[in-house]
Amino acid sequence: MVIRTTMRRPARTSRMARTSRMARTVWAAVARPLLALALFACGTCAVPAQTRTLADIATDEAPDRLQKLAAGAKKEGALSLYTSRVAQDATPLTDAFTKKYSVPVQVWRASNQDIIQRAVAESRAGRCPADVISSGTPALEPLYREQLLQPVKSPTINELMPQALRPHGAWVGVSVNVISGAYNTDLVKPQDVPKSYDDLKNPKWKGRLTVEAEDVDWFAALIDKLGEEKGVALFRDIVRTNGVSTRTGHTLIANMVVAGEVPLAITVYSYKPEQLARDGAPVRALYLPPLVALATGVSVTRCAPHPNAAVLFYEFMLRDGQEILAKRDIIPTNLKVRPLPSNMEISFMDPVQMLDHGPKWTALWNDIFIKPH
Repeated sequence: MVIRTTMRRPARTSRMARTSRMARTVWAAVARPLLALALFACGTCAVPAQTRTLADIATDEAPDRLQKLAAGAKKEGALSLYTSRVAQDATPLTDAFTKKYSVPVQVWRASNQDIIQRAVAESRAGRCPADVISSGTPALEPLYREQLLQPVKSPTINELMPQALRPHGAWVGVSVNVISGAYNTDLVKPQDVPKSYDDLKNPKWKGRLTVEAEDVDWFAALIDKLGEEKGVALFRDIVRTNGVSTRTGHTLIANMVVAGEVPLAITVYSYKPEQLARDGAPVRALYLPPLVALATGVSVTRCAPHPNAAVLFYEFMLRDGQEILAKRDIIPTNLKVRPLPSNMEISFMDPVQMLDHGPKWTALWNDIFIKPH
């Protein structure tokens, strides 16, 4: 049986070899010419374009850049946004973007500090925080240092004030929040309106002053302008003589001034009392020198799941968004859209100052305002 089995195998192998030779003959005679004909006929066929990376999209400076962004954003069909703007100011921007590009925007609003904490925590947990983060620069600069932001190149930045730009290009300022005071016109007589911070040492202001509880950045920038020794002594005197209550939220404080709960607020965003006064509320902005301003910026995250929509919104804020902000009494960084008020000198907060020297300024702030001795 072993011999018979061995004798049959060559025959089977021979048949397999003949079949293989026949297949190769058919391939040579038929398939190869057909393949060559197909390749010749498709010589001009379009090759599917490779998917562009976020870096490609963010650095594209081609003339048709906006058209490609709009087409890509429409396919992506969504955008997520973290912002520190209040709903009354953020909604007109997101609604206009959605109306123009048919891309819905999912918004999460929080303070600068909460945005930092959430974005960093989500990133370290392996999740992408959002496509776009639009917040005060004290939040954006730390996120840049955490390497969470994607630098974007845009020809539109040439139209913005120099203070709105950073060398790294990871965020750009889109509006200016001037930190002003505000007072209730029913409770503060015209002749009593202070003209300087020194005037706030007058005992007539006892129990009538409020400051935003987290305005450490403003305090650091203001003291830097006044001179540290003089500035610290000045505010210690104000608090020692009259006391200064603290509240959280600039918009909340502006509304408390209108309601008469706060006769005079030391820090609010100037556009809010301007808005309220225009609507007939008994409030006026109070501009005490030296004025300090905070830029609010826009940035694209490195992990943006909707990269075209993210860069498109970034561009929208530098274009259409400037007009929308100006109509709401918010100073845009494109001064051609709305210039700064005449005779107003502004010093911008330096976000790097707080990052590098934050503990010092926070300790001073707490010692003077939060837990005064």
